[in-house]
Amino acid sequence: RPRPFFTPLPPPAPSPSTSPSTSASPPLLAAPRSLPMTAVARRWRIEGALRRPRPRRLAAASIATAAAGSQSFQFQTTRSILAETGATQKLGELMSRMSCEKVLIVTDPGIEGAGLLSDGVKSLESAGIAVTVFNKVVNDPPESVVLDAVDESKGIGIDGVVGLGGGSAMDVAKLVAYLCAASQPLDTLYGVGNATSSNRLPLIQVPTTAGTGSEVTPISILTTGENEKKGVVDPVLLPDWALLDPLLTVSLPKHTTAATGIDAMVHAIEAFTSKIKKNQLSDAFAILALQKLCDNIHEVCKNPKNVDARLAMLTGSMYAGMAFANSPVAAVHALAYPIGSHFHVPHGLSNSLMLPHVLRFNAEDSTACAQYAQLARAVLDQKRTFGLNDREASDELVGYLTDLPAELGLESKLREVGISYEDIELLATESMKQTRLLPNNPRMVTLQDAKALYRLAY
Repeated sequence: RPRPFFTPLPPPAPSPSTSPSTSASPPLLAAPRSLPMTAVARRWRIEGALRRPRPRRLAAASIATAAAGSQSFQFQTTRSILAETGATQKLGELMSRMSCEKVLIVTDPGIEGAGLLSDGVKSLESAGIAVTVFNKVVNDPPESVVLDAVDESKGIGIDGVVGLGGGSAMDVAKLVAYLCAASQPLDTLYGVGNATSSNRLPLIQVPTTAGTGSEVTPISILTTGENEKKGVVDPVLLPDWALLDPLLTVSLPKHTTAATGIDAMVHAIEAFTSKIKKNQLSDAFAILALQKLCDNIHEVCKNPKNVDARLAMLTGSMYAGMAFANSPVAAVHALAYPIGSHFHVPHGLSNSLMLPHVLRFNAEDSTACAQYAQLARAVLDQKRTFGLNDREASDELVGYLTDLPAELGLESKLREVGISYEDIELLATESMKQTRLLPNNPRMVTLQDAKALYRLAY
């Protein structure tokens, strides 16, 4: 059913001197209250009041008001996006436009073994571009993977990079594209805004899962030392193009489809409730992301060859990436990272395991509770939320997300993924190291809080 991204103003009646064909398009949002009340605005206020009681999903324009007091913000994302069936076949054309002659494809052995590189390689070679495949990416990639790829690229004179795979492959591709063009040690990049150069090689990202949103974020996550995850966050990592091709996702196993889909939901939810950089544009993308993801996740798990639903999931994941790249994630990710780095649980599943417990914890804060209620009214069926107060609507959202993993066949307890009760102390201590993420949470998380949350998840 249609859901407008923003509810438009009704167009004013054309004046005698203005023909319908030349009249200006109506603005997307109503004028700010500080502006004079025009006849159109008065009409909108009256008619809007008459329509307000309708029990339907909340439009993104209404949700955007949640960022009260956040009128100033910065929003950055990938400059160009192509979302269509067979988009990978455009790789050669797009790389040629950027004058690339030798391209490195960064991927993992599973992607290459599944034959998902073939269309991209053919497209590049048909455009006269030499292709080298770097297939050594692993989940939660260590620094050594990036450094190996950089050494190989410099040795053969690579002048363009394609990240084709899940979040790990795309994260590695970002750093390879930067480090091949900038003389900066990798270990000086960790943190926010630490790149010393604005140069990088041309970069195109092609996701093979609908989850990470890495194709539209300036973020790369690596494993440092033995088990600690660190992030590089800098606008120079934003790619030139993101290609969303549903044909690359139709062969995903149900378990991976479900886990990565919930990962994308977490991105949207945490972006919407982020404490420090929450903004109206991220709010709008978060809502749009959740609507697409919630509407299609059961369908793609049940009918994996449904290309339209697969593209909707990719688009939803991308919108969530746009949202959290500018309104950062928080405690769910902070508590999920140690699960992945120490016990090698896939990132999406790690997030899924912690999500309902962190939501209940955060909902004790009145602001977060109201925000969860807005999300519930935006994405759940109207029968579940109509007439409910914020607390009740918030509970509906938490209930939906608590039941979802089991409905999709995912594990829902830490003990189901090989974690023992004695490991909780380690997990809690490690989660406190996520100082980039925890300040974004709507409610402060202490070491004791983290232990309690892991116990609930156990």
